[in-house]
Amino acid sequence: MSAPNSVEEAEIQPCFVLIRPQLGENIGAAARAMANFGLSRMRLVAPRDVWPNQSAVAMASGAGRILDNTEIFGSTEDAVADRTTVYATTARHRDLANRILTPESAMCEAAGKLAAGERIAVLFGPERAGLENDDIARANAIVRVPTDPGFSSINLAQCVLLIAYEWRRQSEEIRPEGAEPLGTGLASGIEVEKLAEHYETRLEETGFFFPENKADRMKRVLRNLWSRMPLTHADVRLFHGILRQMVRGKTRG
Repeated sequence: MSAPNSVEEAEIQPCFVLIRPQLGENIGAAARAMANFGLSRMRLVAPRDVWPNQSAVAMASGAGRILDNTEIFGSTEDAVADRTTVYATTARHRDLANRILTPESAMCEAAGKLAAGERIAVLFGPERAGLENDDIARANAIVRVPTDPGFSSINLAQCVLLIAYEWRRQSEEIRPEGAEPLGTGLASGIEVEKLAEHYETRLEETGFFFPENKADRMKRVLRNLWSRMPLTHADVRLFHGILRQMVRGKTRG
């Protein structure tokens, strides 16, 4: 995997993460749409077809550099582990309590966050059914395009084009102003993931996830709760410490 072309490029733009894409042509068209609006950081999670993909190269039409630098991951969790804020694009209503933003407001917010030193990802689901709830549980907010309710499905590359266009509009005049002081910056995806695992493990030990047929949904809702909090590094350490102390106290008792 190749690194971004420059430090500046890595700092001032989000990465677009295509989750389980099915067609090389759509990956290539997405890369071309990103290049149209100055974006170059693409990640793929478990693409269906072999990678590198010649159909993607043919459809990229001049945006092959993006495909050359594309990073491949085995899971959504791994793909966003180094991100501090994650947006998930979906047209369907979900049973998770995420904020719902328009592409315009989401990319306006993202531009401000990147200027403050954060690391942003935008998730795009597979062509057939879109993102699954387990993917969205790792997002801080949902991006919903205001389409006709009777025909809301958008092609993967079209969705990438819409978000990339709004990114370009919102970010052209914004430049980084420096990150927050060490210790107060937002937690990365891997920090939040480890915190979620810590609480899930301890709660499972207490029999919290009951009845069994509702356990998976309860865990998903709990995981999404952590994603919706703008947790800092210090917050994560505090929550770990609270849980450890509670476990110690129970053991002493």
